[in-house]
Amino acid sequence: MSQNLDHYDYQIIHHLQLNGRLSNQELAALIGLSTSQCSRRRILLEQNKVIAGYYAQISPAANPVPITGIIAVKINYHNHDSYTKFVDLISTNPNIKDIYKVTGDYDFLFNVAVKDFNEMSLLISRLSSSDFCVKDLYTSIVLEKLKENNITYI
Repeated sequence: MSQNLDHYDYQIIHHLQLNGRLSNQELAALIGLSTSQCSRRRILLEQNKVIAGYYAQISPAANPVPITGIIAVKINYHNHDSYTKFVDLISTNPNIKDIYKVTGDYDFLFNVAVKDFNEMSLLISRLSSSDFCVKDLYTSIVLEKLKENNITYI
């Protein structure tokens, strides 16, 4: 789809990344299109999943799950069934907010959010269960969010 995007599409994406609450009229004024043209383009970007969604970013002080962690996981690929179970668990677990398959010393990085350390401990135990193919697991607790999704908190 990216080969079909033009300058106006990229401008729409850029401005919505900065402020997802822009009305079509405000967005059109920013990029120099009519409101109807801008609206059609925005709808098409949404339908084609270029714009995947909109959400409200909660401030760290108001977050109902205040403990954030980064978990790095190295897996053992020798058992396909265990790997499949592991992928099912991580993709459906509500505490795992972001999943990245990466290169380097670990195979996956997870951004996790939990309400307390007991819930973190349970998550770590579940991930490292013998039911899965986890070879190594490393956890870091986030002490302070300085910047997230291009919003600076400091």
